[in-house]
Amino acid sequence: MTIRSLLVGGLLLASLPALAAPLPNAAAVEQALRAAGYTQIHDLERDDGLWEADVSRADGVFAEIYIDPANGEIFDAHDGRPLLDSADILQRAAAHGLKDVRKLERDGATWKLEARDARNHAVEVRLSGFDGRVLHTQREYWWD
Repeated sequence: MTIRSLLVGGLLLASLPALAAPLPNAAAVEQALRAAGYTQIHDLERDDGLWEADVSRADGVFAEIYIDPANGEIFDAHDGRPLLDSADILQRAAAHGLKDVRKLERDGATWKLEARDARNHAVEVRLSGFDGRVLHTQREYWWD
């Protein structure tokens, strides 16, 4: 391994958003949110595989945010990161093998859609609004 490859790898890692440890319960989520500067945390619950909360930000903005329990990433539409638009999300969904999108809506810094997966099952999918990666997938009907 060369010094150049080490430097390039280090720069790539430095450009990724800092992620915390897994958040297995509500107490851990609340602690992580307070450490990130959020106050007045309300209605903390699991929804579509993510933690969801209504919060007040340090800048006074009230927001609904989502938190990935696997890595602690916070999905906040007001944190300054650029969000993908619906056309970009539809392209990302197609790249994930999703087709026949029936419903698409932005939900904070995430997108929810109803579509058919590669096996032609009806699914509900939540995608990251920042990069379009799949955060959660659930079949809509057990008989489908």
